[in-house]
Amino acid sequence: MPILSELIRQHLEQAVRAVSPDPGPAGLPLGTVALEQPANADHGDYSSNIAMQLARSLRKSPLVIAEQIAAEMKASGSVNGLVQTISVAAPGFINLYLNWQAWAEAKDDFALPPGAGLKVIVEHTSVNPNKSMHVGHLRNACIGDALVRMLRATGHTVEVHNYVDDLGNQLADTVAGLLHVPLAGGHVRFGDYCWDIYAEINKTYAQHPEMVQKRTEILHELEEGNGNTAWMGTLVAGQIVREHIEEMRGFGIDYDLLVWESSILREGFWSAAFSLLSQTGVFVQETEGKLAGCWILKQSEDNTAPDGLEEHQKDKVLVRSNGILTYTAKDIAYHLWKFGLLDKDFKYSEFTSGLWTTGLTGQALPFGQADRVVNVIDYRQEYPQAMVKQALEALGFGEQADSLHHVSYGVVSLSPASAAELGIDTSGGKSSYAMSGRQGIGIKVADLVQLMEDTIEATRSDKNGLSSRLIATAAIRYYLLRFNLGTEIVFDFKQAMEISGNTGVYLMYAYARASRVISKGVAAGSAGEDTDSVTSGLPPFPAQLEAAELALLRQLSLWQEILYTASRELTPNTICNYAHSLASLFSNFYSACPILKGEAASIAFRLWLTRCFTDTLGEALDVLGLPKPERM
Repeated sequence: MPILSELIRQHLEQAVRAVSPDPGPAGLPLGTVALEQPANADHGDYSSNIAMQLARSLRKSPLVIAEQIAAEMKASGSVNGLVQTISVAAPGFINLYLNWQAWAEAKDDFALPPGAGLKVIVEHTSVNPNKSMHVGHLRNACIGDALVRMLRATGHTVEVHNYVDDLGNQLADTVAGLLHVPLAGGHVRFGDYCWDIYAEINKTYAQHPEMVQKRTEILHELEEGNGNTAWMGTLVAGQIVREHIEEMRGFGIDYDLLVWESSILREGFWSAAFSLLSQTGVFVQETEGKLAGCWILKQSEDNTAPDGLEEHQKDKVLVRSNGILTYTAKDIAYHLWKFGLLDKDFKYSEFTSGLWTTGLTGQALPFGQADRVVNVIDYRQEYPQAMVKQALEALGFGEQADSLHHVSYGVVSLSPASAAELGIDTSGGKSSYAMSGRQGIGIKVADLVQLMEDTIEATRSDKNGLSSRLIATAAIRYYLLRFNLGTEIVFDFKQAMEISGNTGVYLMYAYARASRVISKGVAAGSAGEDTDSVTSGLPPFPAQLEAAELALLRQLSLWQEILYTASRELTPNTICNYAHSLASLFSNFYSACPILKGEAASIAFRLWLTRCFTDTLGEALDVLGLPKPERM
């Protein structure tokens, strides 16, 4: 049986067919009948304005059409008995009130639309392997991991990639710094040492511009891949990636495959892509002008680059005149492989337990061959991502281009209070402070976790539940997920740790509170029975639901639809908003309706409702990657 809203929509459409002289009224394709849940429960659990949309084509009053549709739905069984009352309100709304006992009996039979066997590759994190990660990188990883969990929860096969740019400017700069900048200090991790090295080499470039030539030389040596510098780059990148992977595991974030940019080059992926592109009319080598000698992806006259972004030239350079490939060139080759469009594959070996890596040696494994690709990359990469899509289209792979999705998100900056706590000069009075690896400004993920863990440990009274570190990582993760993707996050330590409002701590506290109530109910009235046996059986519903009970039921009934919508639209913040609303409604229910006091029938019903809440919030917490604590 489909999810509740879809089932109601199907029955509503059947009724529309019965009252309409043709199956597709003008301007109203079937399958698009509007159905919504009114904010005010007095207006129904679901409502539709379809009668008003049909009035012109049927040449009848919306009220008359609404009455006809309502009569048809009642005659056909009121959505299998799930709808208790169907009423009509001026000027033509059809309001449906659910039979909540019937919903409760059927709720385990509702099913999400199947993932249709589609394989989705989700690429996320993909941090340059030249220094420790900062909180901006962490937003990418948290978004990506939430998308992976959402897609898996909705029936998709998901393969998770972390792309390692071991041939880029940033790694070249770090290698140049290690070779030419003396630095000492009490660094614990290699990535932290490289954090400072990277900032120092960029200071050196500013003071001695001729040093920038070292970057170009090192880039060439990294691409050639067979000398001292190339081996140094491999060792640097390898150690830093190991530190990144370990750090992300502390947030519950894992990957299936590390794809190294050097593998794409050395396995001949770019050569194969170059051969394909050369057969199109849009990939050419310029012979004059400032791009002379460059291989470019030509744009149509009306395809202009975003305003104010000089690097987003109208004609996208894929190979520079000095022979160095741009990031976009290698990304095109990578995406041709992702979709199974190159007659080439990597060799694979284990990087760590359960995590595979591309390389020149190893075994054949069934990676790639995606039906759909999702890339989590910040908004500044919108243009290069568009160029990858354009290259697919130019090569005649339109279906794959349509199946390539860029999940864009805003960057993370620091609030004045947080910046000051890190020792950043805030005398300028800015509303936020941007992070810059080149300037060494920002907060490393490890430092942020330690700071929040210490603060939580110092302020919590009960230390017998979740560890302070788990609370800290969950609070950070949720804070980075709850905003709309396009929003710039101004990270504030204090806000992330608050126990009320839209925070991860609030959600976990609500789950723990409900779990305690269930445990007390079992202990008080059902000694010897386990929690499931007391709360999973469906008790009789009260003749009249309290407002707080009804509000909680309505929110619980929306979970499958919210999950499906969020996975289709790739919006983790939708899950955050739902979970926060659900937890708030449980808090209202907890305050307004004594769960363990009153008549036995009332206690049984409210314990069952509490268990439904923990089950549903628990699924939402799983999707968001947060713990489900029995005790905080």
